[in-house]
Amino acid sequence: MKVLSIRFLVGLLISMFMLAGVAANPAFAQEKGKAAQAEKGKYISKVLAENDRVRVLENRFRPGDVSQTPSAPFMRVVRVLQGGTLLRTYPDGKTEKLEFKTGETMILMPSEQSVTTKNIGKTNVAVYIVVLK
Repeated sequence: MKVLSIRFLVGLLISMFMLAGVAANPAFAQEKGKAAQAEKGKYISKVLAENDRVRVLENRFRPGDVSQTPSAPFMRVVRVLQGGTLLRTYPDGKTEKLEFKTGETMILMPSEQSVTTKNIGKTNVAVYIVVLK
């Protein structure tokens, strides 16, 4: 009977710590988000998780936001959280207009070229990216 009550208390304690962590994380993320949003014209990128094999990001582009991305030597899986229009510009001057639809998922192969990406639409664009290292 004592073993059951100890298990119950340990389980309850663990649940309370997990709940406290979930409640604290959004407040912490909001503070970080406010600091990141202070830079007008620059996209917001958050690393959600990372280990030696994978990196998970969430990138948000407001209208007019620009990102400078070096070469991407790793394969990436991209899920569009909020769709919109982005314009990619390559070092040779070539441009590529991308229309992202909300809910769309794509696999991007490694690229040796750097690229500049700009939100040329009127809506925010948000993507969830899993980078395989």
